Amino acid sequence: MIGNVRPLRIAILAHSTNPRGGVVHAIELADALARLGHEAVVHAPDPNGKGLFRAPSSPAVMVMASPAAKDVAEMVRVRIDDYVRHFETRANRRFDVFHAQDSISGNALAVLKQRRLIGGFARTVHHIDSFADPRLVDWQTRSIAAADELLVVSALWRTQIMSAFDRPSVVIGNGVDTERFSSAPRAIDQEVRVRYGLNGSRILLAVGGIEARKNSVRILQAFEQVLNVYRDAQLVIAGGASLLDHVSYRRQFDTLLSANDVLDRAVRYLGPVPDSDMPSLYRLADALIFPSVKEGFGLAVLEAMASGTPVVTSRIAPFTEYLHENDVVWCDPLNVASIANAAATVLTEPLHARLAQRGVLVARQYDWSNTARAHLPVYERLAELQHA
Repeated sequence: MIGNVRPLRIAILAHSTNPRGGVVHAIELADALARLGHEAVVHAPDPNGKGLFRAPSSPAVMVMASPAAKDVAEMVRVRIDDYVRHFETRANRRFDVFHAQDSISGNALAVLKQRRLIGGFARTVHHIDSFADPRLVDWQTRSIAAADELLVVSALWRTQIMSAFDRPSVVIGNGVDTERFSSAPRAIDQEVRVRYGLNGSRILLAVGGIEARKNSVRILQAFEQVLNVYRDAQLVIAGGASLLDHVSYRRQFDTLLSANDVLDRAVRYLGPVPDSDMPSLYRLADALIFPSVKEGFGLAVLEAMASGTPVVTSRIAPFTEYLHENDVVWCDPLNVASIANAAATVLTEPLHARLAQRGVLVARQYDWSNTARAHLPVYERLAELQHA
């Protein structure tokens, strides 16, 4: 055990097994806590029986997931019930700390707290979504309001939480595994290049799938302009394993793509890819294009920088909290011309080489062990509630 902090048993609850930011956060945090001498156990509903997209080095519990309708709100209700059912069993809740990473697990813990089956819980708010369905709004609100400790990954969301809920929160940023994400070429890189048909003279990578929050339509429109300068460039979009419904936005994206044969041939949508391929995708890319309109932190930015891949991102918080003028190429996420200009600029020398070197240095400042240590005072307070 490091320091004077007693070992804790910590249940970290994620909303799914898919490679989304909150799930990555849960896995990396659990592994870092284990290295500090604590027992951190990631929990996740597992409807397909495939387990987490990346196996943590610490233990993990796959919560039995009941069949659920495609309707998002109905699926959320079922997953909340699944979590409650799991922790109703006394043997499954022998933890000092319960930590929710999302609204689904936060609501389940709120029910357990109301029934006095647990003493309290923490909730990390990565970002707040806008929902049309009032049930989803209510569940999101309850998961935050009922939490005993609130954590956020950036000052932006601390301000938002204070404004919306009149409650303080603790800012604890993210980290990046600089051994896993590095600029050093690996043998697997060429295999990944061939597998996904990455043959563009310039490869622009977008991570997170096709959805409004990731600004995918404007990325596509900007890339159409980039093709006027780099005619053999390729836009590669990876990810997209989301529980939310992005069908109408995807339809808008597909309509724009199908209207231009040249653009259609230059875009590769990979969908969710094996986690083991992501470090290679970053290294193979000439730049990460990440002009999100809303993020909690933006883990993909650090992953790309650690991989020596220059980044184009939005000149908005939270990016402006941890990135500076010399770290990335900024853009206005609401302006297609600005995104296009930034994407073309990041490919020019000597800027491209300088940003590649700078990114590696920036990424080294973000360590998951420091993130884990910052959670410990919060966990100690929760452990007192649990055993009061």
